[in-house]
This record gives sequence, C-alpha cells and structure tokens, in this order.
Amino acid sequence: MFLSLIKILLFVAVIMALTFGATMLMDVSGGATIAMAGVELTLSPLQLAFAFVALVVLVWLTLKLLKFLVAAFKFLNGDETAISRYFDRNRERKGYEALSEGMMALASGEGHLAMTKAQRAEKLLKQPQLTNLLTAQAAEMTGDKRKAETTYKKLLEDDKTRFVGVRGIMKQKLEAGDTDTALKLAEKAFSLKPKHEETQDVLLKLQAEKEDWKGARATLGAKLKSGSLPRDVHKRRDAVLALSEARDVMADGNDIEAREAAIEANRLSPDLIPAAVMAARSYIAQDNARYAARVLSKTWATKPHPDLAATFAQIAPDETAQARLKRFKALTKQAPDHPETKMLLAELNIAAEDFPAAKRSLGDLVDSDPTARSLTLMAAIERGQGADDVVVRGWLARALTAPRGPQWICGNCQHIHPVWAATCDNCGSFDTMSWTTPPASDVAMPAGTEMLPLIVGQIEDNSVADVDVVDAEVVDALAEK
Repeated sequence: MFLSLIKILLFVAVIMALTFGATMLMDVSGGATIAMAGVELTLSPLQLAFAFVALVVLVWLTLKLLKFLVAAFKFLNGDETAISRYFDRNRERKGYEALSEGMMALASGEGHLAMTKAQRAEKLLKQPQLTNLLTAQAAEMTGDKRKAETTYKKLLEDDKTRFVGVRGIMKQKLEAGDTDTALKLAEKAFSLKPKHEETQDVLLKLQAEKEDWKGARATLGAKLKSGSLPRDVHKRRDAVLALSEARDVMADGNDIEAREAAIEANRLSPDLIPAAVMAARSYIAQDNARYAARVLSKTWATKPHPDLAATFAQIAPDETAQARLKRFKALTKQAPDHPETKMLLAELNIAAEDFPAAKRSLGDLVDSDPTARSLTLMAAIERGQGADDVVVRGWLARALTAPRGPQWICGNCQHIHPVWAATCDNCGSFDTMSWTTPPASDVAMPAGTEMLPLIVGQIEDNSVADVDVVDAEVVDALAEK
C-alpha cells in the first residue's frame, strides 16, 4: 500500500516536471534550422527536445533489431535455438537483476520488497535452487512462517539444496521450542555436512540438553577432527560429558561402569571438581584410600572447593577431630593462602576446640574478603573463646547481610546453581559452569541494614536466651563438619 502510494506520487512528480520543462521551452525564443538536399527545416526548442528523445529511442530500437536479425540469420543457417536463446538472455538478465535487487532488499531489511523481487526472479529464471532460498528468508523476515517452511521443504527435493532446507527448518523448530524435531533435523544436517561448525554446535547443545552423552561425545570428536575446536577445550568438554555419563550410569545402578567413567573423566580433566569428587568416591568404594586422597589433593592444589574437603573427610569418617586435623594437612599445606584453605583450617580447629588456632587460621579474611561463611565461623570462634553474647550476635548479624562467596555460576547468563551441572538450567549453555564469586548485586538492601550489628548488640536481656539457642545451633552445626 505504502509502496504503491510512493509510485503514484513519483509518477505525478515526473509528469509535472515534464510539463514545466515543456512550458519553459515554449517560452524560449529561437530554434534550429536543418538544411539537407535543398530542403530546409526549422525546429523550435521544444521540437528539438522531442526530436532528441525520438533519436535516442530509434537508436535503441535499431540495436535491438540488429541483435534479433543476427539471431534470425543463425536460425536460418541451422541453429534451431538461436532465437530462443535471444529471448532467454533477455529474460535471464531481467531475472538476475530481480534476484540481485531482492538480495539487496533482504540485506536492507525490506522483507516485502525482497519477497516481490524473489517472485519476479522465480518467474523469469525458473531456477528454484536460486530463488527459493531468497523467498524463504524474505518470508521469515515478514513473519510468514508457513510460507518459509513450505519453501524450505521445496529445497529438500534437490541434493544441492537439501542441507540448506534442513538447516532452515531446524532453525524454525528451534525458535518454536520444538527441540525434539530440531534434534532430528540437526542430526540429518550433520550427516549431510559433518564439518559445518554451526550445525555441530547446535547438535552438541541439543544432545547435551537431552542428556545424550554418547552422541554428544561423538559430535565433540567430529569438531576436533574438523579443526573447529582446540584440543585442550575438547579434552575439558569430553571430561564434562564423561562425568555426566557416569552420573547417569550410577543412577541406573551400574556402579562398576560408573566408577570407570568417573575415573576417565578425572583423567581427562584433573581440575574438574565434580569429576575429582566422583572419582575419589569410586576409589573410596573400592577401599583405595590412597588413590582417593591423591585425586583430591591434586585438584585442591589448583582449585580448592568445599566438596573436595567433604569427600576427603569421607575417606576416614570415624576418626577423631585431632586425627582429622593431622590427616587434612595433605590438603591444607597446598594453596595455604586461599580463602577456602583458611576456612577449612578454621573449621577443623573449631571441631578440635582449638579456638585460638581457628582464629589464626582465618587471619584477616573477615576484613579482606568477608562472606557469610567466614563471619559465621568467627562467631563460633568468639563463642568458643567465651566472648560476650553481644559480640557473637554482632558477627552473626554481619553474616546475615554478607555475600555468600563463590558459587556455581553460568558464565553465559550469570545464573547461580546450587550444584554443578553440564548444562545451564536457565539458558541451556553447555560447559559454562564455574566456581566463582557472583557479581555484586545491584538490588539495594532494606534501609538500615548497615546498623543491624549495632541494633542486635542492644537487645535487652529478656531476649538473650532465644539468641543463645540460635548461636548454640550454629556452633553445633559447625562442629559436626
């Protein structure tokens, strides 16, 4: 509608310009005199203008006629396709012009114009392998999903365009949320072009979402062979898939196969914390404490984590607090300046009721990197050293509003997960989970939160008994670790 209005306005503007020009020429005095073979012809300026236009048209028609006469001469001399080729060339030229204009319109975001040009090119060229793709993309841009899908299906009929058709329908199914169909189409597209990087990525993502770990490992291997994935990244992601496969096998009750898969995942990526934990537990189940301790110590040296310490404690669950403190030196002597090591030592000393040593272990952590966990440990230490209830409650109040510290966070969408997973529950990204501190929240805390430690310190005596119960529960919970 808008395009038609523009055409009408342009037509009116051209007519007005021609009329104005003709009027101006009529008012111009003088002219031109042409003498030929004793004949003299005088032309006004307006007549000269018309004569010039007529001459240009005549030359153009003459050239066209000459080309047609050449084609006719070839036809009379036995070239049966000469005349048809003459008209075909004209039709092809116009068709390719329409195709080119359609592609430019598509790149400019003019979907309706691209659709019009695609239809014209299809009529002139009669080469659907060229025009169908333009038609499908133009239909997608204009929101005509049904037309786009129908056109993509036409591309499936030709071997040369089958991959483009499968890929187009696959992307439509992904946008519609039909991941089951999209997975089948991705597998088909992968079989047609195994080295196509985008198809590999889509297939790997869908396989991970569907927990098809064996299929995902095969796709990952294809990415390595095609050179679209560095070897070190492949090794890491293969370990993630092996670990996920081990979890599923364990859930099915096949402990032996799960142990082997967990050990394989740890071998592929020793710094992958969940793999180290599962491998260590598999060694513990085999009464191989030495190998379990070795796996956990190696991972702790690069990435200290609470799950590693908890699994290390499972190696000897019935030992005394003093014996555990001594045995844990295999971990705590590595990365001694890491906050996780400091808090682990503090917890072990609290369990052994050596509160001065626990305080020394924390060092300046409560000031340099305060978290809910380190501040709660400080409250337990103060309680163990016999500090006043006001002091203990002050530390607990600070812990209430302090950051939680490192957590499992998706590097793609920053979503926080309670436990590690191969794929993000929020955005579906694969192998984006890392144990790190989340960015500071932009959400403001309730007004007056900064005064909470002072307010808690001014609680009257009749409420002390209730607070003592809470503090005692915190200390008991820490002592159980």
